[in-house]
Amino acid sequence: MVLRSLDDRELTARVGEYWDWIAVALFLLTTVDLLTTLLAAAAVGVAYEGNPLVRWLLRRSLPALVAVNLLAVAAGAVGFRAVVATLRRTPPRIRPYYALVVEVWLGLLVAAGLSVFANNVSVILLGRSLL
Repeated sequence: MVLRSLDDRELTARVGEYWDWIAVALFLLTTVDLLTTLLAAAAVGVAYEGNPLVRWLLRRSLPALVAVNLLAVAAGAVGFRAVVATLRRTPPRIRPYYALVVEVWLGLLVAAGLSVFANNVSVILLGRSLL
């Protein structure tokens, strides 16, 4: 498979789209997950939370749970900034392949966020996990 080379102008446009997609992924994986996790914990109890760190935080304090989520967003944004920096430094002939990897990775992150959301909604409405 041979992909067409990306010039700097095209790369800049794609990077803008990539930031949109990472924002969606982070929103799903933190904000939406946090809100639906709180609702699920209220519906079935904290003991059913699958993530041990979140379960521990739910038993401690809401501010600590929110702080961990904010740290996750910050870490995700800083990490993605590093990915974009390496993409910009990638030689032009290899850049389209690296961009494809980034696009697949972003798609998987969004899919994971949607899956977590669906699972939490299932717990809220049906009282049981999809997993």
